[in-house]
This record gives sequence, C-alpha cells and structure tokens, in this order.
Amino acid sequence: MNSAQIQFSDRKSKIDLYQLQELLNIAAFWAQGRSIEDLRTAIANSDPVITLWDREKLIGFARATSDGIYRATIWDVVIHPDYRGNKLGSKLVETVLSHPRISRVERVYLMTTHQQQFYEKIGFQQNTTTTMVLQNQSHLGSLTPGEIQLQETSNYYSA
Repeated sequence: MNSAQIQFSDRKSKIDLYQLQELLNIAAFWAQGRSIEDLRTAIANSDPVITLWDREKLIGFARATSDGIYRATIWDVVIHPDYRGNKLGSKLVETVLSHPRISRVERVYLMTTHQQQFYEKIGFQQNTTTTMVLQNQSHLGSLTPGEIQLQETSNYYSA
C-alpha cells in the first residue's frame, strides 16, 4: 500500500454505488446484499458520508446521521480486507467524528457486533442503557396509510 495514493473524500457525488455494493459484500457480513437503490437512499439521508480511495478503488466507507447538536449515529464503517491493519479504520472513524456536522454533537452512537475493542481504542465506551430496537414497522398496522395527515405550516412560530 502506497499511502500517498490513499485519499479521503466527503463528496457523495464521487461514490460509485457499484464499488460500494461490492465493498460491503466483501467486507461487511451485516451489509451483504444491499441493493443499489437502498444504498443511494441511505447515502442521500446521511451526512457526512466519508469514503476512502486508493486511486480509483473504493477501499473504505462510513456514514453518519445526526441532528447536529445532541445525537449522532455512525453507520456502515468498513475497510477492504486488503487494507486492514494500517490504521485506516481508525482514521476513517476519526474523520467522521471531526466533520463539522458531527464534531459538536453531545453523544455519538454506533452499533458493532464484533469490534468493540477497536472502537474503545478510539474512545467509545460500552453502553447498556440504549438497547431497544424496533426491527420493522410493517407489523404495527394500527394506522392505515393516509389515516393521519401531516400539514406543513410556514408560520408555525409567529411573533
């Protein structure tokens, strides 16, 4: 690996979704089989999205979602297996954390199955207080589509 050829990017427009799909299939058991359209949607709704490149080859990826002040969550941190062990994963996560959209956030979350020690080295701590998850909302069925109508108002707060 020639580190002079390794570059980080926060430009969503640079992402080759087919390379991302391949990277996730190779390096992330939890993200195998994601469709191009679902990846496009996830990227569009994430900020920042950080990619890592060896020339034109996508070798790393991470994204976050946040309200910009109170909470953020880091998602889909992945490094190509051929590039692991060079501290690129740590640099990738640190790049996400230092991004202006995340750097002021009070609490940053992430979920990991097997990499707790890796994230602890960066400063994350195990957390047992936020363990609830809703897997899929399709089973709720208590409301039918269109039953609740949301209305946008331009002058919600008036002086």
